[in-house]
Amino acid sequence: MHRSAPYSSKAIIYIALGANLLVAATKFGAAAWTGSSAMFSEGIHSLADMGNEFLLLYGMHQSAARPDQDHPLGYGREVYFWSFAVALLVFALGAGIALYEGISHVSNPTPIENASANYIVLGISAVIDGSSWWITLKTFKGTTPYQNIFSEIHRSKDPPSFIVLFEDSAALIGLLIAFIAIYLSVELDLPVLDGVASIMLGLVLAATALLLARETKSLLIGERADQEIIDAILHAAGTIDGISHANGALAIHLAPNQILVALSMEFADHLHTPEIETKVTELERLVKLTFPSVVILFIKPQSQAAYRETIALRYGKADK
Repeated sequence: MHRSAPYSSKAIIYIALGANLLVAATKFGAAAWTGSSAMFSEGIHSLADMGNEFLLLYGMHQSAARPDQDHPLGYGREVYFWSFAVALLVFALGAGIALYEGISHVSNPTPIENASANYIVLGISAVIDGSSWWITLKTFKGTTPYQNIFSEIHRSKDPPSFIVLFEDSAALIGLLIAFIAIYLSVELDLPVLDGVASIMLGLVLAATALLLARETKSLLIGERADQEIIDAILHAAGTIDGISHANGALAIHLAPNQILVALSMEFADHLHTPEIETKVTELERLVKLTFPSVVILFIKPQSQAAYRETIALRYGKADK
């Protein structure tokens, strides 16, 4: 991803957390005053988002822990685990409560009082959530064209950044739904529409949760690094005198900025064991200096024929 980001992932989480705190307080206040089901569901939505952001911060903190004997590869995937937990929380808590509240209000609708207070709160929330959304979008987007945003989300190895973007997008959609529902509920004297809005908010959150779960599951299982990084590592390895051929690389993300790399190298036939050890040390130094995100590097001396056989056994086909 090509970025020129004004904020880090942690910074945008703090920004979103502060925004949701303000928004949740105003929404619950308006819901208590007016009796709006949609506004109450919106308050739950903001409260759930706050819980999500605390979990993301916790996951980022835990992922920075140093490796130990029980976890020799480190704790990098903590951030992926807690990101997946956030997706489940959005579904179970945010969507579940909104759907329950909506169904309950549809079954027993009550008129909205002081609708103007809801409009004011929705306007304030739109400004706060919209500002958070814009900062998050610009940070995530960088120099990427807008039409490529969804492909960048799929490629991203940094779930906290796109989770906040999804949350803020869902929040703005929810505000629009709540505004339309409250307006129609009052103007048409159909209080049942307020409950329908809560159900729609629940469906928006459920869809958001499913998208987040799909993206974070792949990272939790173990997703390879971008092909550009793999190609650059192989190219760098090929520049070292004494390495006949850089056969291939297995590069897996342990965390957004932590990559495990296993390299298959064919060394020149005339090299002896001490010389190969020297070349391995030189290669390790070059890779880790050029690519700081490579935290673990394995190097396997192997002929091209043996490498192709290994690939054929692993993937059931010859390497192309």
